[in-house]
Amino acid sequence: MSKIFKSKEPEGEHWISISDMMSGLMMIFLFIAVSYMLKVVKEKEQIKEIAVTYNRLQNDLYSDLEKEFSADLKDWNAIIDRQSLSVRFESPDVLFQSGAYVIKPEFKKILTNFFPRYIGILTSSKYKGDIEEIRIEGHTSSDWSSNVPPNVAYLLNMELSQNRTRSVLDYVLSLKDERVVTENKWIKKYLTANGLSSSKLIMVNDKEDKVTSRRVEFRVRTNAEKRIVKIIAGNGNETN
Repeated sequence: MSKIFKSKEPEGEHWISISDMMSGLMMIFLFIAVSYMLKVVKEKEQIKEIAVTYNRLQNDLYSDLEKEFSADLKDWNAIIDRQSLSVRFESPDVLFQSGAYVIKPEFKKILTNFFPRYIGILTSSKYKGDIEEIRIEGHTSSDWSSNVPPNVAYLLNMELSQNRTRSVLDYVLSLKDERVVTENKWIKKYLTANGLSSSKLIMVNDKEDKVTSRRVEFRVRTNAEKRIVKIIAGNGNETN
C-alpha cells in the first residue's frame, strides 16, 4: 500500500517564490521599457541636432554663394535657388546649340569663372565635411520634334541631357585653376553628371516654360539625410 507524503515546506512558501519571480520579470520588463524610451529620446535629440545643423548649413551656404556670385548672376542669366542650393544657368542660347551637346564658347567662359570659385566655397573647412554630392544636372524642355511621339521625345532628350552634363563635367575637370587642380581628387569623389531630360520642367501658371526648362544646374546635397537614416538604423552614434 502506497504512502502519501506531505511536503515539509511551510504553507504558502511555493506561492511566495512565484510572486518573487513575477516581480523580477516585471522589473526586467520595466528596465527594457525604460532603456527603449531613453534610446528613443536620444535618437530624437540627435536627429533634432542634425536638423538644426542642416538648417544652419543651408542658410550659411546660400548666403556665401549669394555673396560670391551676386554681382555675376545677371550677366550669366543665372539664379541661386535657396531651397535646393542650386546655381541655375537659364539661358539655353548661351549654353548649347539646339539639339547639340558641345559647350558654346560663352558658356565655357562662364564655367571658367564660376566653377573654381564654387569649388573654393564647397571645399572650405566650413562645408567640406558635410557635402554628400555635387550634381551637375542637365534639363530639357518636353519638345523634340512634332513627328516624334512623347515617349520617344523623352528618351531622346534624356540622351541629349546626359551628353550635355558629361560635356560640362569634362570641361570643369580640365580647368587649370589651382583650386580645381588642388581638389581634383575630392571633386571626382563628389561631382556627378545627371541628365534628367524633361522630368523637372519649369512651370509658370501651370504651363511649361520651354525656355527656362532648358537649363544646367549645379546642385549641392548635404549628408544630413544619410546621417538621420544611420541613427534610425542604429548604426552608431553621430557627431557633427
